[in-house]
Amino acid sequence: MTVQIVIADDQALVRAGLRKIFDADPELEIVGEAVNGREAVEIVQRLRPDVVVMDIRMPVSDGLEATRRLTSTAGRAERVLILTTFDPDEYVYEALRAGASGFMLKDAPPEDLIAAVRVVAGGEGLLAPAVTKRVIERFVNLPAPRPEGANGMEELTAREQEVLALLARGLSNAEIATQLVISDGTAKTHVARVLTKLGLRDRVQAVIFAYERGLIRPGQI
Repeated sequence: MTVQIVIADDQALVRAGLRKIFDADPELEIVGEAVNGREAVEIVQRLRPDVVVMDIRMPVSDGLEATRRLTSTAGRAERVLILTTFDPDEYVYEALRAGASGFMLKDAPPEDLIAAVRVVAGGEGLLAPAVTKRVIERFVNLPAPRPEGANGMEELTAREQEVLALLARGLSNAEIATQLVISDGTAKTHVARVLTKLGLRDRVQAVIFAYERGLIRPGQI
């Protein structure tokens, strides 16, 4: 199946570069481009692509507000992949909380960007371990996370809490299986149960959940 993409970035050079990357794959199709967050929302609501590749800092309305609007739409929550330079992008954490399905660095290799779009289009969250570490550490000066307690964790078994902690560190199912000395299939089942019990959409939300409950802290990953 062809994955339909809308690119939202205020820089023409970036949009052109992304178009060139995605056009090289016959199963990816650019159906629209936006130069600001407000335009992105309008185009996406009209075209209903599979994935929105979204910059954060844009004029008129930024990527954070656009993401929040797109992922809160009744009936269909759009899949948003954030692209960031990671300079002073303190909005990244908020973008994830707003419902983004993941994010990549703008200097990522083309094949990684293509793979990221496919993952997000398939309904999965994307947050690589190295990126997870940088996101969490950027917020070391935020107020302390809520303490553990009656916050949803009590719904999980001891093994599922272990799985959540590994999920929050950005480990894949195969890496979780290796860490816990279980099969890949068992790891996949545990991950699915954790997300279901906690009402989380994907791995990205698992990172946010674990940080806010104090399960992981900056510098711990």
